[in-house]
Amino acid sequence: MRFIFRVLSLVALVLAVISGTVDSVQSVADSDVVLTPFGTAWQDVSPATLLSLQGFVEHNLNAGSWNLMVQWVLSQPAFAVFLAIALVMWM
Repeated sequence: MRFIFRVLSLVALVLAVISGTVDSVQSVADSDVVLTPFGTAWQDVSPATLLSLQGFVEHNLNAGSWNLMVQWVLSQPAFAVFLAIALVMWM
C-alpha cells in the first residue's frame, strides 16, 4: 500500500513540475506572471470528469459544499494543488 501512495505522489509531483513549467513559459512569453488555476487546467483536460465530480459532491454532500470547498481548491494554481497532493500522498 505504501508503494502505491509513493507512486501516486511521484505522478502528482511530475504533474506539478509540468504545470509549473507551462506557467513559467507563458509568464516569459507574456512578460507577466501567469498562474493557471487548477479548475481551468482540469476543464481543459477533461471537462466531463469535472462535471461528474460536481454532481457527486452536490448529490452526496450539498450544493454549498461545492461552492465553499471545491471552488476554493479549483481556483488555486495548478502547480500548488499538485504539490499539496504529492506531499499528502508521500506522508
